[in-house]
Amino acid sequence: MKEQLQKDFDNIIENLSLSQKDIEIKKFYLDNFINKGFPNRREEDWKFSDLNQIIKKNIGTLSFYSDYTSTSKVDTSVFVDGLEHNKIVFINGRIEKIDFDYEKKDQIEIIDQSETINKFNNNNSLSDLNNAFTNKSFKILVKRGYQLAKPLIIYHTTNSKIWSKNINLRLDFELDKDSSLRLIDLFNDTSEKNFLNIFYSFDLKENAVLKNYKIDKFENKNIKYSFNNIEQEKNSVSETFILSSGSNFCKNEINCNLKGKYSSAFINGIFSLSKDRHHEIRTTINHLTENTKSYQLVKSVLDDSSKAVYQGKIFVNSEAQKTDGYQLSKAILLNEASEFNAKPELEIYADDVKCSHGSSSGSLNEDSIFYLMSRGLNYQQSRELLINGFLLDVIEKITDSEIKNLIKNMIGVKE
Repeated sequence: MKEQLQKDFDNIIENLSLSQKDIEIKKFYLDNFINKGFPNRREEDWKFSDLNQIIKKNIGTLSFYSDYTSTSKVDTSVFVDGLEHNKIVFINGRIEKIDFDYEKKDQIEIIDQSETINKFNNNNSLSDLNNAFTNKSFKILVKRGYQLAKPLIIYHTTNSKIWSKNINLRLDFELDKDSSLRLIDLFNDTSEKNFLNIFYSFDLKENAVLKNYKIDKFENKNIKYSFNNIEQEKNSVSETFILSSGSNFCKNEINCNLKGKYSSAFINGIFSLSKDRHHEIRTTINHLTENTKSYQLVKSVLDDSSKAVYQGKIFVNSEAQKTDGYQLSKAILLNEASEFNAKPELEIYADDVKCSHGSSSGSLNEDSIFYLMSRGLNYQQSRELLINGFLLDVIEKITDSEIKNLIKNMIGVKE
């Protein structure tokens, strides 16, 4: 792998106009990744999901994609109907379209950061990989007081041009004071056996509101890792919803730093898995000042030999008095071969706090199925109705009614 890494790294450096200092910085992160390798079970954060073995089993030998010179035609058939929205389109890791036609052009600034090194530092070998290989990088700035009129959908698409490739991409977002953004990440892959490594950073200034919805619904044989870092100042609000379903393997990781008083973070997720899919959500909410709030709810429906993992940590430092933190995960196992692992954590150094966590798993209630069948439904209808009600609780936490209805239609969940 080392020789392939070095070859692909040299190719990407040729395509970037970087200073010698920036090349050395990228080389530093490449060396870090070579020394660490892909995460494995020896690392506590990866004890349930050995990415090194998952890549070997599902992909084999990776090459590290570096050819961003050729363009791909945007397939408009993947665009969401019935929802007016702005667009950023990635095809095979390359941005092919940026469209903010519904917005005031002087209120959004798109900054090309491709020729600067803007690093992720989270002691993670995948961030080293991303820092070394990211090509085009943009920062989206929503200016003070501006609230986007329409949602932004980022289309992450891949096609048959790539195979056994690693793609690294990143975007930075800054929401200035009193601004807001509704963001949907929609994954739609026709490629197979690739590893996508995606890093986002969000900087929320005072009173800013971020609503981010990640939808991995369509069945594919790729492996995905997504990391969100969220920095929040006074009175800011972040809402994150994750639908984790389609990929062979997917891990969504969220690190949220509540740095300003009265800031709050809400994370809700659904695992809906079958076959031998393996998905994970890992969250870390850091309450760093007084009067902050977090709420997390994750529900799983697992069939066949699928596996879901939820690792959720609430950290409260000594200055974060009057913290309110809540975390709950529940799973329904539809098959004896399915598996759910939960690792809830509380680390609290303040005494005036209200924090709780819980986790449960089990099968569908046969008495409830029998009752519904006595009311005229067959077994399959009864089962689907119970699953529907179980998941609806999470979807109802979505505060944007337009996007809530869109997600209900995508999943097929009914009132």
